[in-house]
Amino acid sequence: MLKEFIPPVLLKYMIGFFYGWKGNFSTWSEAQKKCSGYNSEIIFSKVKEALLKVKNGEAVFERDSVTFDKIQYSLHLLSGLSIAALQNNGKLNVLDFGGSLGSSYYQNKNIFKDINEFNWCIVEQPHFVEEGIKTFADSNLHFFYDVKSCTEKYKINVLLLASVLQYLEEPYQLLDEVIAENIEYIIIDRTPVFFKDDDRITIQRVPKNIYDAQYPCRILNETKLIKYLSKYYELIFDYESPERINLTNAALKAYLFKRKN
Repeated sequence: MLKEFIPPVLLKYMIGFFYGWKGNFSTWSEAQKKCSGYNSEIIFSKVKEALLKVKNGEAVFERDSVTFDKIQYSLHLLSGLSIAALQNNGKLNVLDFGGSLGSSYYQNKNIFKDINEFNWCIVEQPHFVEEGIKTFADSNLHFFYDVKSCTEKYKINVLLLASVLQYLEEPYQLLDEVIAENIEYIIIDRTPVFFKDDDRITIQRVPKNIYDAQYPCRILNETKLIKYLSKYYELIFDYESPERINLTNAALKAYLFKRKN
């Protein structure tokens, strides 16, 4: 293959040129109009196929529809979940907003399955929820169409926003909704943020070896995000991923927030 003859540094630059985040749009709809090649049914089918392999023991881990034969644990995510469980007498009830068909659940369930109480609740798009209830739900994994339905049934003590805020047209509107639920901990994971620039609406192009798609993506300003939550939440820790992205003054980051008394 051609990539075998390209120096790694140059190959990384070329991948960043063709894929990743590009553009600076004034509105979400403007960026959306520029997106092509997005087929949600293809993406849904690939994710379902990959997670069925995990559920059936044919693979042990899935991310972005790609399967692995070894779980890639996120130590900062594990730390946040463990802190929440320890502070609540071994009870961990997670609301995983945008959690697909259970990617993070299958990643972490073996660590927490024997604690006093463990429920992983996913709020997703309707077709994910329907498939989740039919095919993936078990005694610990549950699916809901909206936040309120979830919090009415389970005493949620962790909100997980894993690589999701950037794909919402109105991310702060979601934060307002979940802040009103008085959830004790918020974990934000794998989220691109700017250190200096304002929020920016871009288009993200996904490498074709994962799936052929491009879609609007909002890169949040880190200071603004932390300040927005700080009225009700204290920042316990943050983590910067070593994974590089093709944006200046930006990084993929994770945060653990705890509700103030």
